[in-house]
Amino acid sequence: MDTLLLLGYCEGRRGGTGRHVPQVSLEAEIILEDQQEETEKEILSLYHTPALLSPTVSALGVALQGQCLYWQQQQQQQQTDGGPRASPILGTEGEHRTPLKAIDLARKIRQEKRQERKDARPTAAATAAASPQEKTVSELKQFTQQLQHVHPNVLAKHLHKTMLFHNKDVVVINKPYGVPVQDGGGGTCISSVLPILAKMMDGAKGPTELQPCLGLEKEVTGALLLARSQEAVDHIVYLHRHNQIQRKYWAITVGVPVPSEGVIDIPLLEQEVAGKQHHFKMGLSPIFRLNATGEGLSRVRAHRQASSAVTKYQVLDSRAGCSLVELQPLTGVKHQIRVHLASALGCPVIGDHKYSCWSKLAPQKLPENVLGKLGLEKSKTRHLPLHLHGRQMILPGNGSQPEIIVSCPMPKHFTKMLGRLGLVFPDEKDLK
Repeated sequence: MDTLLLLGYCEGRRGGTGRHVPQVSLEAEIILEDQQEETEKEILSLYHTPALLSPTVSALGVALQGQCLYWQQQQQQQQTDGGPRASPILGTEGEHRTPLKAIDLARKIRQEKRQERKDARPTAAATAAASPQEKTVSELKQFTQQLQHVHPNVLAKHLHKTMLFHNKDVVVINKPYGVPVQDGGGGTCISSVLPILAKMMDGAKGPTELQPCLGLEKEVTGALLLARSQEAVDHIVYLHRHNQIQRKYWAITVGVPVPSEGVIDIPLLEQEVAGKQHHFKMGLSPIFRLNATGEGLSRVRAHRQASSAVTKYQVLDSRAGCSLVELQPLTGVKHQIRVHLASALGCPVIGDHKYSCWSKLAPQKLPENVLGKLGLEKSKTRHLPLHLHGRQMILPGNGSQPEIIVSCPMPKHFTKMLGRLGLVFPDEKDLK
């Protein structure tokens, strides 16, 4: 009888009669398991005030109808088995159960939800006992998420605080990981906050022009050069074209380059990679190839669309199958350092998921010994950020100004990786 009254209430609400409902039984708890605290008022209003039909009331009616069918099936089954009859409000025959009010039921559900969340929350002891794999992956996820979504004012304030150098012509900032220099189709970029940064530097009445000159990729960190006027931009472009600006990068690689230092002079060409994941990559376009006997080299015609790419490199330290390499690009081709390391030397940058495998786009595969040192599972390598950093920039002097040398400190994820792999952080005085 109680079941029919509950269903009749819902049908009455459809007609707008606002028929009174007896108190809900404990077994109706399943209907409200996903309700939140603000829903309590709506539940109470359904019991005490006549109102027009709402989507919530309609959903409640459907849920109650299903609950009624469930209890009818349970009663029929128990009668068939000869067992005691059960009722939504009465327990087994002869046993009376006190019904719950709607407000008590809502409070009970909220309390159980809080207890579930409290039980699911990891304790300090559980966090301390977490495996190295879980800790490492958690740190990497948190790091990338925080840096890729920031407010423009927050980013401008951070760039101003970590500024490396500035004078009347140029500014050198420390570019963070995951923030593109130019607008890449959504999100915050360096160029969009330069007007805010300029006002922070010069005030509201000062010049507000800042332009990026020599860009960095989104995943690359380090020294980024900005010009404070169009005249300065033209001068920097001239210096860069004549190879008078020195830029040195540090990279942590999988594998040890052989020989330990040298010059890579292999043109690069954007090439199409066929397969299930059709995409384009920068690839080598060599102008020499082995003879048929394999004992000598012969020069071939260069591809018309290939760009000359020259990179100097030097291994600073190596251990456990990984290396810290200093690189100095003498040209400015797209992805030059990454392609020369991965394809020419066979030592891709850790976290370079694009060029670690040529034939497909997939997370980088690391050797077992490297995974062991990093405390990572194979399935978690996709969270590794690119470990390529713009370490130093040298601008030539002139008659009135001395040479400008700017060094950029290592980001946190880079120094942590050096520590995990046991690579020694070299002193600046030991570098040539």
